[in-house]
Amino acid sequence: MDSDLKIISEDIQGSVPVKVFHLRGWLDAQGEGQLLEEARKASDAGTQYVVIEMKDLDTLTSAGMRALQKVYQVFTPKADQFKVAHLKLCNAPAHVYNVLGVTGFLQQIPMYESLDDAIESFGKE
Repeated sequence: MDSDLKIISEDIQGSVPVKVFHLRGWLDAQGEGQLLEEARKASDAGTQYVVIEMKDLDTLTSAGMRALQKVYQVFTPKADQFKVAHLKLCNAPAHVYNVLGVTGFLQQIPMYESLDDAIESFGKE
């Protein structure tokens, strides 16, 4: 199990351009700043829609959940909250999915079973 967070980003063209962050390792206090920095760089470059792909995420701590909430705030204009999801999640392992569900994250941030489904969902709201 790798406790470091590794982030690989890629741009995918669906019905809208989407930035995908592939997370590997632990999303915890050490990785919080790293994810937020990547999100801010993408936002500053004009990215509007993001998918966080979690299939290789080993651990999600409370600091990791805080990081996800901050990324949500970076990409979701106040006027669009509860209307259009600019951040979506996909491929969470069962233990990560359970944590997100119990804490209520999935009421605000949609989760998809595949990266393709998450990407194709943009523009259909």
